Amino acid sequence: MARIAVIGAGMASMAAAARLATGGHRVAVYERGGTFGGGVGRLVRDGFAFDTGPGVLTLPAVYRDLFVKTGREPLADRVDLVQVDPAGHHLFADGSSVSLPNASRSGVIEALDGAFGPGSGERWSEVMVRARETWEAMRRPLLEDVLRDPAAAARDPYPAAGRRGLFRRAAPTLAGVAAGLGDPRLAALLESWALGYGLDPRSAPASTTVLPYLEATFGVWYPRGGVRALAEAVHERCLARKVEFHFDAEVTELLTGADGSAAGVELADGRAVPADLVVAGAPLPALYRDQVLPWTRQDEWPPMGPPGEPGRVTVHLALRGARPGGTAHRTVVHAADRRAALDWLFASRREALPPEGGLTVTVLRPDDPAARPDAGHEAVTLTATVPPHRPDARGGASGDTSGGGLDWTAPGVAEAFAARMAAVAEAALPGLGERECWREVRTPADTERETGAPGGSVPAPALAGAGGALVRAANRSGVPGLYLVGGWAHPGGGLPHTGMSAAITADLVAGGPGGSR
Repeated sequence: MARIAVIGAGMASMAAAARLATGGHRVAVYERGGTFGGGVGRLVRDGFAFDTGPGVLTLPAVYRDLFVKTGREPLADRVDLVQVDPAGHHLFADGSSVSLPNASRSGVIEALDGAFGPGSGERWSEVMVRARETWEAMRRPLLEDVLRDPAAAARDPYPAAGRRGLFRRAAPTLAGVAAGLGDPRLAALLESWALGYGLDPRSAPASTTVLPYLEATFGVWYPRGGVRALAEAVHERCLARKVEFHFDAEVTELLTGADGSAAGVELADGRAVPADLVVAGAPLPALYRDQVLPWTRQDEWPPMGPPGEPGRVTVHLALRGARPGGTAHRTVVHAADRRAALDWLFASRREALPPEGGLTVTVLRPDDPAARPDAGHEAVTLTATVPPHRPDARGGASGDTSGGGLDWTAPGVAEAFAARMAAVAEAALPGLGERECWREVRTPADTERETGAPGGSVPAPALAGAGGALVRAANRSGVPGLYLVGGWAHPGGGLPHTGMSAAITADLVAGGPGGSR
């Protein structure tokens, strides 16, 4: 039985802690903040409640497996998971729209044909067939097993478009796949998953098609009480397995023994906590940047994905008036000018506000009594993918900025951006202004302050292709006895992937090959 110190109390950390404690280890979690969950937070005010992180869950089997492996009580007894149907409603600038049924291939084909014309659904389906082949090729080596061959992950398994002479065409980017759909609305639809994860479709590999494939195949789910209810259930499972939690306990250094292996952690108050093994679940860029972990030179850091990944702005709206029947849980209002939207988001130099028509906004409207004070009100969250926080970026609400980020704390920037988001969301919420009681705006600066993620970046899942740029740090680090979990570790960001990273690490600690199956 080993003493194990876990850095951070995010979802991956807690999932790893529960699995390790079930294996008989003594596990203690040290969290710099005052609560658990990391990016899976909850805002409660005046009877309204909002998820401050993800608003839906995909691949719930990852967390069902966690509960099966760590106790007798299944996830279904702790969290009421309901399928979101439709999986998403999409609004386009030309006035057209489409609702995609949840986990129904034939239903999606029918919906797309009805919205965009005959043949649209079949063209989409052909891309999803290739995405399925890509998923089958990626699933085990890049998601469910320990990262064995990073070089192999540099190759995109998306089926090539065909042959030209003696040579097979290189797999296209996601934007190339989208262009082949022959309709700008279908292209925007396909690219929206990449954009939601902060990936530029123009450089993201074609393997990114697995993201909409996963939703279409395994469904989109919502936990009653919000996604925070899932974090609470995982925390309670940890407590049931006798995991210790220490909040407001920032780890400032990894302790190592004479042989260079992990020997515990040092806290901000100077206490040294001995341990036989250490699992780092806090944002890795922060741990290396602040020299908590070894290798202080950046060229020695393990791969953690693209630098300066985008973050999210969320606008939480308390609205008077009931949620209309038949309202979709999730509506995406697509940018009128896709190119302008991408140019603004991924530019190294930009105006603080995107150009008119250059913003995509997701509107979350859960049908959940726990989210509102009564049936005469509604809790709505708007989200947008945005540049990360950089306090040294120049400019104000309309000024020029540079360096790949924005100063989200500059006067007027957050408020002006939230107003732009609300204006875009009017397409899905007519009369929004008249219904609003109050709003709270959260920017990447808030994410950085609360979670420690540099710039408030939100890591994307690991994907094959792009020369390996989207591969994450291996779960077994270069320091003996130090393991890495979470969004910046293999297999990347998102609730399912961080849950997989916890399973891989727990298996490694148990002496296994490292696998989440």
